[in-house]
Amino acid sequence: MFQFKPNLLTLALLTAGVSVQGFAADAVETENQAQAEQSIEVIEVTGIRRSLQESQSLKMSSSSVVEAISAEDIGKLPDVSIAESLARLPGVAAQRLDGRANVISIRGLGPDFTTATLNGREQASVNDNRGVEFDQYPSELLNRVVVYKTPDASVMAQAIGGTVDMQTISPLIHGEQTVAVSLRGEMNDLGALNSDSTDKGYRSSISYIDQFADDTIGIALGYARMQSPNQEERWQAWGYPELDGNKVLGGAKPFVRSSELERDGVLAVLEYQPNDSFKSVVDVYYTKFKDEQRLRGIEIPGQWGNDWGNAGISALETQDGLVTKGVINDAAVIVRNDINVRDAESLSIGWNNKYIINDNWNVEADIALSKASRTDLGMESYAGTGRGNNNGATDTLGFEYDGKGGYDFTHNLDYSDPDLIKLGGAFSWGDPMGPSSQDGFINKPEIDDELKSLRLAAEYIFDDGAVRSIQFGVNRTDREKSKRDNGYYLTLKGYPDMLTVPDKYLLDPTSLDFFGMGDMLSYDSLAFYNDGNYIETNADSVDLGRATNSWDVSEEVTTAFVKVNLETELYDIPVTGNVGLQAVYTDQSSNGTVATIDSGTVVKTPITAGDTYTEWLPSINLGFEVAENQMIRVAAARTLTRARMDKMNANVNFSYEENPTQGNPNWTGGAGNPSLRPWLARQYDISYENYFSDQGYFALAVFYKDLENYVYDQKSDFNFGELFPEQPGNPVGRVTQPQNGQGGYVRGIEASLSLDFGLFADSLEGLGTILSGTYNDSEVKETPDSDPTTLPGLSEKTFNATVYYENAGFSARISSRYRSDFLGEVTEISLKRTNVNIKAETVVDAQIGYDFSESGIDALYGLSVLFQVNNLTNEPFTSYFGDDKREVRDFQNYGRNYMLGLNYKF
Repeated sequence: MFQFKPNLLTLALLTAGVSVQGFAADAVETENQAQAEQSIEVIEVTGIRRSLQESQSLKMSSSSVVEAISAEDIGKLPDVSIAESLARLPGVAAQRLDGRANVISIRGLGPDFTTATLNGREQASVNDNRGVEFDQYPSELLNRVVVYKTPDASVMAQAIGGTVDMQTISPLIHGEQTVAVSLRGEMNDLGALNSDSTDKGYRSSISYIDQFADDTIGIALGYARMQSPNQEERWQAWGYPELDGNKVLGGAKPFVRSSELERDGVLAVLEYQPNDSFKSVVDVYYTKFKDEQRLRGIEIPGQWGNDWGNAGISALETQDGLVTKGVINDAAVIVRNDINVRDAESLSIGWNNKYIINDNWNVEADIALSKASRTDLGMESYAGTGRGNNNGATDTLGFEYDGKGGYDFTHNLDYSDPDLIKLGGAFSWGDPMGPSSQDGFINKPEIDDELKSLRLAAEYIFDDGAVRSIQFGVNRTDREKSKRDNGYYLTLKGYPDMLTVPDKYLLDPTSLDFFGMGDMLSYDSLAFYNDGNYIETNADSVDLGRATNSWDVSEEVTTAFVKVNLETELYDIPVTGNVGLQAVYTDQSSNGTVATIDSGTVVKTPITAGDTYTEWLPSINLGFEVAENQMIRVAAARTLTRARMDKMNANVNFSYEENPTQGNPNWTGGAGNPSLRPWLARQYDISYENYFSDQGYFALAVFYKDLENYVYDQKSDFNFGELFPEQPGNPVGRVTQPQNGQGGYVRGIEASLSLDFGLFADSLEGLGTILSGTYNDSEVKETPDSDPTTLPGLSEKTFNATVYYENAGFSARISSRYRSDFLGEVTEISLKRTNVNIKAETVVDAQIGYDFSESGIDALYGLSVLFQVNNLTNEPFTSYFGDDKREVRDFQNYGRNYMLGLNYKF
């Protein structure tokens, strides 16, 4: 009978050649035992089925509830990105950004509630918060990704949603010299939507693994490069105000986007094991990421532009409270040639040492550094027929709802005519140097994140008894993250004159036929800016929101833990698992700014604030082998997810009234909260798992997360007298800031099935399917009497289905993933983040391939070819306002991405 014992987790990991520090602390066994059992069947198949078998091996052997993705071969995870693969796991859903899976939700909890680690170590991030953007990590350099849905006391990077651990290969366990190369070309079927872009790109990688000095030294080196094109046709609406009792288009900013994503990744692993007692591993992972986007479109004021951007809207047809056809009279527009450039770097260095003192004692020391930095450039360049409101030629614009989420327009003017459309602010959006002097804007935010960690641990292994071992130790993490939100108004040097675009910057016109506006004037706005044609005015000096959006946040976290690993029998039922406790001490602080506007200028005062606290986190995980290869798991834990770092800032913006109206304070404003505590939850899990073959299982799980608190924006007292003691009046004012409020719950049920049809007939050998579905429900309230709040990232329903065939070298797979409507985080004006309603979507991918190793042709041994299509059904990304899904905010058409490539291993 198969025994679900912890030592099998080690064996599964070792045979897959992965790094086992961090989460595999309960899996310390002698190398002799591992080597003796390396004939486990998990490595007897290749390709898709090998990946599924290894993933199943880890799932059934883990003491926690986990899901896993394993590489089909060196440098070959099943999908083109980590997030795409993760989104196919039970209970996991991905949100797309610019057409690619970017961040994930686990069991209905969004990216804020998910932690990502590399080889068990928490990673710094390039965004404003803690969540890792998975497209930063080349899938070609990873060997396995594991999602931990229930924690134990040895997991330092806990999260209420779950923990995603990305794992690199162990060269000594791999055990042989291997060189693997891959090359793929890719193309987008929308074509190059902007003339200065391309619709073609490539991905390439090379990996080298070897062992030296009688297999006591192992190295793994890898390099991956990606130059990936991405195209998009986007309809974007301002909103939908009322016109004569019906909703109508308030304004729109449709555009086409052409992106080129460049990413370089480097991996190095050095492993030293001179004997069975000592092992030392150094791993380095570096990525450099650049995303350059060209966005060109026409911004059209609608009803909200009445009086300043047009003469109002005439409604021609109305359906169920929405104006579906109309005319914008005397319409002025603004022609936009924008560009976004993101440069990001991530570096992770770790050094892990393990020493087995004797049969009972082993110790471990792990030290790590993770750094991430990001610099954005988001530039807006304006052009139109005249400067400022109500100047220049106007148009009569007809519009009609297209039934999908956008509108089709008709027009009369030629918006590609450089003699008509000239550089300059067509609307009076800003006055940095005089009336209507905002001719563009440029955002240059910068993020720096550094995370250092030290972990010391020991384990005592008992010779017999129900307690197999006791682990204990301490982990120290120091993190510092900063943001500098730089922004500048742009004004032409020839202001107030409009400027005809010089010939040297002119490009072929860009087609906006996808919503009926024909061609538009196109020019190289970044080159025009770099040549010094604009005067810059720092927005920080006049914009209060900008002045209080830069911050420094630091955390010092010390975690002591103890975990008791169990292996016994209860009424003749084998039982394995663990019971543990963490004591987590946190010292957090922030440097920020207290700012107000005086005589039109921002006045700043520095401020530093913070807090300390301790949380106790017990956990229990038990597995009962109720029948052969059948397991019931129960788990309970108190978990925490740390608050968003961009909400932990000490910034305060305020206004002061010496003689306020009756009942109102002298001081009012908004603030961050450097004393913000983490989200806390008590979670309970029960699951049934039936492993009926090496490549087949059925699992059913029920979970409940009792959220002790949730973070809301609330009004609270703030003592301004400590900063401005000379001001008269009551020094205690009222500010709106994030606070820990009332909690709620998240609950759900998930089921998964992996089935190899070869079980039923030899003729079906190689044919199989993977199915999973999750239902989530939640209720979270700010106060006991308030209405429930929608949780960001929570889709009520998610479904995943994959059908594959692999036999005699040929392989084919088609996969579909569905998630219902959810609240997602997107970028708004000035590159700020906001939550919007996102419509349900079904994304389908497909691939076919052939491995010439099974062709019988010796000269082609090790060569394989692959053809992939992402977004096969061209599923759009749609977000909307309110409850009426016709009130679309964004409708994004990405097209299909085709990839053709080869892999060679020798």
